[in-house]
Amino acid sequence: MRVLLTHKFHHLTGGAEVFYFEVARVLKSYNHEVAFFSTMDENNQNTGDIAHFVPAPNYSGGLLDKLKALPSTFYSKDKKKAFAKLLDDFKPDIVHAFAIHVHLTPSILEAAKERNIPVVMSCNDYKHICPNYKIYDGNKNCELCKGGKFYNAVKKRCCKGSFSFSLASSIEAYMHEHKRVYDNLVDKYLFASEFMLNKTKEFWANKKIQYGVLKNPFKPEEYTPNYTGDYALYFGRVIDEKGVDRIVHAAKHCDVPVKIIGDGPQLAELQTLVERENINNVDFLGPMWGDELTQVLVHSRFVIVPSLWHENFPYVIFQAFACGKPVLGSKRGGIPELVGEGRGLLFEPDNINELSDCMSKMWNSVETCKQQGLKARSYVESQFNDKMFYESIMDNYRSLLK
Repeated sequence: MRVLLTHKFHHLTGGAEVFYFEVARVLKSYNHEVAFFSTMDENNQNTGDIAHFVPAPNYSGGLLDKLKALPSTFYSKDKKKAFAKLLDDFKPDIVHAFAIHVHLTPSILEAAKERNIPVVMSCNDYKHICPNYKIYDGNKNCELCKGGKFYNAVKKRCCKGSFSFSLASSIEAYMHEHKRVYDNLVDKYLFASEFMLNKTKEFWANKKIQYGVLKNPFKPEEYTPNYTGDYALYFGRVIDEKGVDRIVHAAKHCDVPVKIIGDGPQLAELQTLVERENINNVDFLGPMWGDELTQVLVHSRFVIVPSLWHENFPYVIFQAFACGKPVLGSKRGGIPELVGEGRGLLFEPDNINELSDCMSKMWNSVETCKQQGLKARSYVESQFNDKMFYESIMDNYRSLLK
């Protein structure tokens, strides 16, 4: 089978890109041919496969230049033409789209529909139902745009806290709704979590959409588990919706040593908070990647994922489980689908005392922590291996090729 994968980035920036490249890796390991369509960037990975890159949106210049460039972030004839050429050259059996909005635009999918090539789309965020991707307004989870009321994003300025970004994103959402982009251009939507699938069904109650589940591929064998550790760990972006401040406040009320790995707009604020409040059991390590990150993870006792927004299926949980670490996870999004069944503890992230109690409980019971770590490792080995992922993705593809 020939599969054309398209995503806005062709280099690692987060979990969505890991998913995109992992899909390609698994397909190739089973002797399928893949090709890529993405945007130009000096950091783009060379996988040795057919790949075509188009210019990313240009936001430089003054206001007038930005306004002139705005329509091409909704619909791009040039990118549709480039995608059509790759379709004709590669002749895929199916197109698998990921995050294509703004950078590539759904216009590229028109080219596939014109050639009767089926399209599946993996949704790793909520862009298909929410102008700001997160159904989170910067302070709390928000569903005011349900029912096509996208003007609420402008009223709340919830897209990067900017009126202009919020206006542009709302216009984009209205245009896609008017053109019935989601109804007509995608044959099947795939979700890693039942939460995101069900939330989409709530928003799209009146749409006749075909849905499927495709959980994340993962290679636990690349990690060596260690069922003991000397500290609690958070790793990821230090940004408000990730809830890292909850860890800092909870640490003040317990004796658990905590290490925080990552960078982001909230880092300086939290460092100041730790210093001002004399919280001496929190240590900020800055950003880390690859083996350096893994070494810190391996020597932790458990991992905390305190997200405030409805995360889909965070890769940090898979990494933690593969290293034999139970997870303290917030009751948000797809997190409870992973953390339950004795692989950690769930807490309400707006309840600092509950998080502090969970941290103390896990820290003070070394044997419980170890047993949950063993279950976590077993779970990720049995449920997220290449064989199970391949069978799932092929079932979804074949449902459209009959």
